[in-house]
Amino acid sequence: MTHELRIAVATDTGLVREHNEDSVYVRPDLQAVADGMGGHEHGELASAIAVNVLAAWRGDLGPAVAEIARRLDAETPQGTGTTLTAMRWEGLAFQLAHIGDSRAYLLREGELRQISHDHTMVQALVDAGRMTPEEALVHPRRAYVLRALQSGNSHDPDLSWHQASIGDRYLLCSDGLTDYADLDDIHNTLLSTEDGTEAVWQLIALANANGAPDNITCVITDVTKKRWWQR
Repeated sequence: MTHELRIAVATDTGLVREHNEDSVYVRPDLQAVADGMGGHEHGELASAIAVNVLAAWRGDLGPAVAEIARRLDAETPQGTGTTLTAMRWEGLAFQLAHIGDSRAYLLREGELRQISHDHTMVQALVDAGRMTPEEALVHPRRAYVLRALQSGNSHDPDLSWHQASIGDRYLLCSDGLTDYADLDDIHNTLLSTEDGTEAVWQLIALANANGAPDNITCVITDVTKKRWWQR
């Protein structure tokens, strides 16, 4: 193997909430962010179930998401749910599983691109040409999720395969970051801060500087060339 993945994680309750309904899980071949829904006790439980299933899972993420949905039906009150954005690696290729409004971004050669697609009301209106992306950013119901993993009403995730390159930087985050930090500031932080751990905490500081009424979770995965002494 000629590459390695360097992973950095940070999560914060934000400045308003007392509990963190986000859950995060990372290992060398898998990174995931889940944002719980349904009130803090139920939201915490739902996102924890999601990452606990992934922690014990090996292989394709499709059946893993189906197992999360089954566990939510069996173990949580109806309506309890979570978003999920997860990357599973096989060499330089990765499978992306996504549902909800947490996000995955790719920074490549200086350009930042969202590689997940929000399952929200405002995104559906943007897709239909009934709202501009700029209007969606400030819409009061921008956090209204149309698809999630939810007890009694789970939806299928988006599943896709992608090819990474040496030098890529990936960001997984809950909407506590993207709803309250300017995308240009996120881009600049990812571009200018080489150390992943420093970068994830800088991203959280961006949201906190804007009042951070939601929980904030960030995972940065850097695809780097393996050092010669590690071979």
